[in-house]
Amino acid sequence: MKKRILSLILSVSLLASLGLAACGRQSGDQSGDQLEEIKKKGTIVFAMEGNWAPWTYHDESGELVGFDTEVGQLIAGKLGVEAEFVEGDWEGLFAGLDNGRYDAVINGVEITDERAEKYDFTEPYGYIHTALIVKSDNTDINTFEDLAGKTTANSLNSTYQYLAQDYGAEVSHVEALNDTLEMVLSGRVDATLNAEVSYYDYMKQHPEAELKVAALTEDASLVAIPLRKGEETANLRQAINQAIQELRESGELAALSEKYFGMDITAGN
Repeated sequence: MKKRILSLILSVSLLASLGLAACGRQSGDQSGDQLEEIKKKGTIVFAMEGNWAPWTYHDESGELVGFDTEVGQLIAGKLGVEAEFVEGDWEGLFAGLDNGRYDAVINGVEITDERAEKYDFTEPYGYIHTALIVKSDNTDINTFEDLAGKTTANSLNSTYQYLAQDYGAEVSHVEALNDTLEMVLSGRVDATLNAEVSYYDYMKQHPEAELKVAALTEDASLVAIPLRKGEETANLRQAINQAIQELRESGELAALSEKYFGMDITAGN
């Protein structure tokens, strides 16, 4: 009997120890330090579209370049790791961030109330205005209010889609800036919304395009890097914020902005 009781006690103790160990591992996973994990593996994985010039795109040689690409590389350098970029469609960027495939999204992401509820953002590193773009001969759309009952084209679940819908437009979904502008030029939609700086970059590459800016948002949107919400990203967010501050103080952010946009979008309004 004593042997049976002793065996039972040992079995219960062993199970309890295993259970505590499992709980400890689970708790550690949930409250881990993402910055520490990034430094251990030596890379930070950024998600981006890769087809939105001049933010993230491929040059004539096929190399991935752009403002956000270089900002990501500089931030990684400040963290002491390499930057790894994974390209995908807009929706997939955030799905991958949610499930842990990516450490962060760097793709000209504007801070909105809805996004701030789900993600923790770094401090802004860019300030941009949204342009309402139409064909050069369009006289019906002169303000954002004129979008009521009109058609636009934008990426699914983008800031531009929601803004167009707020003004009463019917939105068609496309993947890239060039697609939206081609739809405007062909008359398949009445207008599109996009970053003012992206529009000017497109016009620099296509000066013959019969497009114009009908209106601009009065207030600038804040561009920042979204991270998963929670304590696990707190140190990473602090480190990226420090990197952004150092890059701003050194003038490197402004220089990159001038390189890709022809103007400094990093200094605020």
